[in-house]
Amino acid sequence: MADPVLTEDDAGVRCLTLNRPEALNAFNQELWYALTECLDRAASDDGVRCVLLTGSGRAFSAGQDLAEMADPSVFEGAEPGYERLMPTLEAFPKPLIAAVNGVGVGIGLTALLHCDMALISADARLKVPFMSLGVTTEAAASVLLPSVVGAQRAAEIIYTEPWIDAETAVADGLALRSVPAAELMDRARELAALVASKPLPSLVATKKLITAARIDAVRAARRRESAEFASLVSAMTNGSDGAGEV
Repeated sequence: MADPVLTEDDAGVRCLTLNRPEALNAFNQELWYALTECLDRAASDDGVRCVLLTGSGRAFSAGQDLAEMADPSVFEGAEPGYERLMPTLEAFPKPLIAAVNGVGVGIGLTALLHCDMALISADARLKVPFMSLGVTTEAAASVLLPSVVGAQRAAEIIYTEPWIDAETAVADGLALRSVPAAELMDRARELAALVASKPLPSLVATKKLITAARIDAVRAARRRESAEFASLVSAMTNGSDGAGEV
């Protein structure tokens, strides 16, 4: 079986590539756990000064694997992978850059709120389908999305679920800049290499200062979201056979 996350190191940059292209990189338990492990290893490796996150194939991530979520047996005796990943992602101590290579849905959008910078392919698009799925926000998006895009735009994104093209994602502040698809990874690697050229202690100290004011609010928001999400899911009477959120 292929590794769920591909890892590549180059001059202080660790590139992590979500590798379920046949499922549009939708997150199943294996992928949640694998990405958590990869980030934990990167956090503790002094040779890594910056992490670059992208996806394989035509998607960044299609979100939660809905077919798996509809099967309670998958989670018996195991901590849900989302709950394992989020504490690692929200407190990741080093610069984290996303290269959004294609569609990003659900966590494929909300994960960007935890990245320091994101470059987005000009043909990529983003969406959060929480309302249509009968659930609610995740990944502390209830706090982070309004802080990034403003309260009214956050309400529009969450309640009306528009597709957000690359140009709009940049205007909203969800991405730093839009890049032609053929240039995305080269440009992202250049940006990551520039960050990684700086001293690690300075990078870690500065990241800690930048995130210090929000970390408690992010953790509290995620706990509230998880409780409401679980309540809504338990109240549902129908499931889904889809592989992801698109």
